[in-house]
Amino acid sequence: MDKTTKRIIIFLGITFVVTYLYEFLVLYPLVFSDEVAMQMLAQVLLGVVMIFPALGVLVTRLITKEGFKGNSFLLPKTGKRSVKWFLFAWFGPVVLTVLGAGVYFLIYPQRFDSSLSYMGEVMAASGVEMTTEMLQGTMAAQIVMAVFLAPLLNLFTCFGEEWGWRGYLLPKMREKLPLFAVLLVNGVIWGLWHAPLTAIGHNYGMGYPGYPVTGILAMCCFCIVMGVIFSFITIKTGSCIPAVIAHGSLNGFASVAIYFTDGKDINSFVGPAPTGILGGSAFILCAAVMAVALLKGQRQATAKSVSDESMENC
Repeated sequence: MDKTTKRIIIFLGITFVVTYLYEFLVLYPLVFSDEVAMQMLAQVLLGVVMIFPALGVLVTRLITKEGFKGNSFLLPKTGKRSVKWFLFAWFGPVVLTVLGAGVYFLIYPQRFDSSLSYMGEVMAASGVEMTTEMLQGTMAAQIVMAVFLAPLLNLFTCFGEEWGWRGYLLPKMREKLPLFAVLLVNGVIWGLWHAPLTAIGHNYGMGYPGYPVTGILAMCCFCIVMGVIFSFITIKTGSCIPAVIAHGSLNGFASVAIYFTDGKDINSFVGPAPTGILGGSAFILCAAVMAVALLKGQRQATAKSVSDESMENC
């Protein structure tokens, strides 16, 4: 077994084992507790999960004596080309989320509710009564914070994931597999890593047909799509930091569209959140374009390499 394969296996083993143990032994008892305080504590402790891939990187680099010298996919390339991808990382997920929600509400216009009554119900359930004007003001403030501050507020936790999946696993897999396979497999691995959380209702709820398998499969598809986008900006900049920013932006803004629904018959597999097929339609299109661009670039690089080698042999 070569060093790269060994390091991939060790990284995945550490990351999955630590994550699953934490979720089954710590989060599950809290989630299924009869005490509301314990369930709320589970929501607070949920973010810890995102740190474990980075922990996997650290431990793998230490025990395999790989060290931290050389390119760790942290420092981005300099130049204007990198700047545009940082801007895309910050604002792209917001734009794509809005476009996907727009598609959803165009198909289901009866579910759009500008009065934010569903948000009012959620607030009322927590003991806070608000008028429509108050709800709209609160939502406007939340949107501003989600757009401009979420990438910063989520920086630490999202770095935990992205240094693992894009900063470490992605370049290692590119040494072993064709790029198309890398994009698919990386996304599936990321989706399966989420499986225990998906099984307790994260993103898709519970009790749907085929539960929890269909939810896990949907999460894998979602992670393939998002993984392509995050991998694209990582490859273009030579750093996982834009992926960290994009992940933080997505996490901060993804649920906004849900509060513009009437709260009735929401199907998370459809939308309006990006995890649904319609809510995520703009992300799917973007990922497809990026995947084609990456594959085209790889073919051109390969052709150039073959041509240069042929010239040298002449």
